Amino acid sequence: MMEFDPTLPKWTQIADVIRKRISTGEYPVNYLLSETKLEQEFGVARVTVRKVTRALREEGLIITTHGMGSFVAPQPPKPES
Repeated sequence: MMEFDPTLPKWTQIADVIRKRISTGEYPVNYLLSETKLEQEFGVARVTVRKVTRALREEGLIITTHGMGSFVAPQPPKPES
């Protein structure tokens, strides 16, 4: 289980972890983000996980399909420097 910084909301810390996993490819496109598994992994309530998925959905990182779940969305290519 993750050690949380008590000065920050748990959902923002979990969202940061998932963003990193998406950017590194640990969670590839179409990967299912199971609310139940996230609850268990991070030891938080469903309402906290839903805040995470809402934020990631608003950022375009995941897509949620009613009755199916939340999946990693295709990401635009990163600009070359």
